[in-house]
Parts: sequence; structure tokens; C-alpha cells
Amino acid sequence: MTDVSEASLRPTRFIDSDSPAIVAFAEGHAGDGDGDDRDRAVRLYYVVRDHVRYDMTAFGLDPRQFVASHCLAAPSAFCVPKAVALAAVARAAGIPARVGFADVRNHLTSPRIAAMMEDDVFRWHAYTALHLDGKWVKATPAFDIVLCERHGVMPLDFDGREDSIFHPFDATGRRHMEYIRFHGEFDDMPFEQFATEMRAAYPRMLAALEEERAARARAG
Repeated sequence: MTDVSEASLRPTRFIDSDSPAIVAFAEGHAGDGDGDDRDRAVRLYYVVRDHVRYDMTAFGLDPRQFVASHCLAAPSAFCVPKAVALAAVARAAGIPARVGFADVRNHLTSPRIAAMMEDDVFRWHAYTALHLDGKWVKATPAFDIVLCERHGVMPLDFDGREDSIFHPFDATGRRHMEYIRFHGEFDDMPFEQFATEMRAAYPRMLAALEEERAARARAG
């Protein structure tokens, strides 16, 4: 896929690249006139990766949490909002961006999350597609460096030249993540399709996490 359309630069419902918070974030971290698009995209990748803590227990289907500006202000998020956020700050910096999805098998799923899931496949795992140096490259800003160090997972680097998806092994050589099926790349977060898929695949996990959040809210 080498085509670039205006849609990959425009603000949308979820990729709200015209939001003042998104514009300020991009201006503050991409560098103003310092380096080319690839340099700026790499800077943005690392800041988004580590600025928002990854937390799978944040998984849910409230549409607000998939809005890029909301994600950057949240204490934690899972892979999809973080990929949307990277797309938004990239567009704000003038870099064409889309959100991509794939099914992956995570061989290091925590026992707690695994107990809520029907299997070890994470459906519609998200990454960001960025158009740099005449081609689309994949960047995956999900796992922040603190999380990686805590769990012995190699942090995922991005050089702006090659696709950066999850390493097949963790820091000790154990199998980590494998991609099973790509769903495609989109100019905006396909929320309704995503939500339908998640309700069908993970009803138990959605219910359990929602109950946990409700219990915390009741406890104050």
C-alpha cells in the first residue's frame, strides 16, 4: 500500500489531530523544523509509547477512550487507543497516518487476563501505519518501557524505515508474540466493527473488567 490520500492527514472523530491538546503534544515532541518526517515520526513514536502506561485492564468499549486526545490525558490505555494517539500526533505534525489491526497470539499473556479470555489470541491488536520516505511502515507504541523492563520483555524500537511490530521472543528467548491475520489499515478508528468483534470474542473479559471498574468506583 503506497497510496496517500488526504484522508490520512485529516482530523476525524477518533483521530482528532486538530485538537489543541494533540497539536500542542506534536509541536512539543516532534521538533519544529528539526529533522525530516522520519526523524519527527520516530520522536513521536517513543513519546507516545512511554507517555501513556500500557494496561490491558483498561480494555473496554466506551467510545471516548478511543479518542486520541482522551488517550494522551489518560493514566493508562491498551494498544488501540495508543495506536490512535500516535496516528493523531503524526497527522498534527503533517505525517500521513492510519490505524492498522491484526490478530496476534501472545505467548506471555498474564494468567489473570488469560483466565478472562476464551483463548490466547488477541483479536484486533492495533498498530499505527505511517507514510515515510515514500512508503507505509508499521509502528506499534503499545508496550511502554517501564512495563517491558518489569516483565523482561524487549522494548520495541522504531527507526522509521522498517516495520516495527512485536519481537517474536522476549528478553530471555521465550516466544512472545506472533501475528496471525491482518485486518487492514483505516483512516479512522472503525469503532462499530471493532466493538462488534470484541463483544463476540471477549464477553467474559469485558464483563469482568467492567465489574472491577464499578467495584473500584463504589469503593471511592
